[in-house]
Amino acid sequence: MTTRSPAARDLAALAALLADETRAAFCLALLDGRAWTAGELARHARVAPSTASEHLGRLVAGGLLAEERQGRHRYVRLAGARAAHLVEDLVAYAVPGGGTPPPRSLREAGARGAMARGRTCYDHLAGRLGTAVTDAMTARGLLRQDTGFALSDRGLRWFGDLGLELAVRGRRPLARGCLDWTERRPHLAGVAGAALCRHALDAGWCVRVGTERAVKVTADGERALAGLLGIGAEELR
Repeated sequence: MTTRSPAARDLAALAALLADETRAAFCLALLDGRAWTAGELARHARVAPSTASEHLGRLVAGGLLAEERQGRHRYVRLAGARAAHLVEDLVAYAVPGGGTPPPRSLREAGARGAMARGRTCYDHLAGRLGTAVTDAMTARGLLRQDTGFALSDRGLRWFGDLGLELAVRGRRPLARGCLDWTERRPHLAGVAGAALCRHALDAGWCVRVGTERAVKVTADGERALAGLLGIGAEELR
């Protein structure tokens, strides 16, 4: 009789957590980086509240989600950046070549287009917006990708000039490449990616649109990105 390794058991348990379409839908929705109530997630996934609570309990117990309570309200969010990267990477792996079924309606086509143009991936920018920013930073010597993702000294000064302090907390890397599942190329994640995304939203360069993770670059954002990184407006549409 062979003894199975604890790693194999834990991997199977993790895979089982995501081997359900409702739980997978919850995790994808929570990639927007915000905390959702059980009722909001139930409506999003079109399941009964009791069903949502059961699935959320399993995701919290399994360590993929974290629970917060404020008074009578219960909120859940992804447990952290590692959980978010896991979900995003699995999406990229599950959709090879970006192939997806044709949209079933104009509304679905519009939502897909908005997500492809720009979205948040947990707490950093993704889609064409995310990869355009990443490519422009690399071309200007602010970011290096030759030996993994790393900010250059010039890149650190660039963030400082924006008034952004990049404080490394815990084991999260300063810069990390995250495979973009629509563009099939990496975008900037990590502490730097999170700081830039937060600044883009706070400064009004981007605004959230729709009910998912899509973001739209504003006129102020187009001017800022053109001036700071030389990104043309046509690259963001």
